[in-house]
Amino acid sequence: MYRLTDTVKHLIIINVLMFIGTLVIGNGELFYKLFALYFPMNELFKPWQIFTHMFMHGGFAHIFFNMFALWMFGTVVEQQLGAKKFIFFYISCGLGAALIQLGFYYFQFSHEMSYLTNAGFDKTSIIDTLKSGYNMYDRRWEQVLTEDQLANFVGSFNASMVGASGAIMGVLVAFGMLNPEAKLMLIFLPIPVKAKYFIPAIIGLDLISAVTGHSFFSPSNTAYAAHVGGALTGFLIMWFWKKNQFNKNRWDL
Repeated sequence: MYRLTDTVKHLIIINVLMFIGTLVIGNGELFYKLFALYFPMNELFKPWQIFTHMFMHGGFAHIFFNMFALWMFGTVVEQQLGAKKFIFFYISCGLGAALIQLGFYYFQFSHEMSYLTNAGFDKTSIIDTLKSGYNMYDRRWEQVLTEDQLANFVGSFNASMVGASGAIMGVLVAFGMLNPEAKLMLIFLPIPVKAKYFIPAIIGLDLISAVTGHSFFSPSNTAYAAHVGGALTGFLIMWFWKKNQFNKNRWDL
């Protein structure tokens, strides 16, 4: 069994405390409004949410599987990178995941907004309508946007993002780059596969889900672009470190 390293232990404690706070304070609504990550044009958006969202979770299963993955892969990666490099890496992957997911939402939102403004709708009025209530919209928009486009448009504006998944996807990438021959397997598919094949396959499925909206293993409301963003951020950092051999110079020694 893997030894629980200090940084991973502290991250798990913070996530659990935030989850407990969500359950016992304000029926969850207060914590979500303050710490979940909202679309920047939404009035609920606050700058600190780009950081705090990665310590929030939407349910017991969500936090359990994320913390299990953090323990399983994070302990190994922290042992190999050192505590200081690991926490920098983890937070960076979480931030990268958030920015990619927000960019994905903004692309969807701006694309449908252009259709509405080209059809003669006023942008300020559109925003005011969206701000008037959760999932509120002008029925006349249905004459311009398809059902899917309208859902993406309104959904992007009202979207909220919670979870450590983006940061953990980065950790998974680091594990694969540091331990490419390690064998991994899914719980429901107990066939061992080397990390250098297993991890890219998981990321590829997330990328397909982000583009198509089709879910393979996770709930349909999963922020797949965040998964891809965390993985991409993790790959770029690890590639830079390995290229410059920073991984041989642990910051905490």
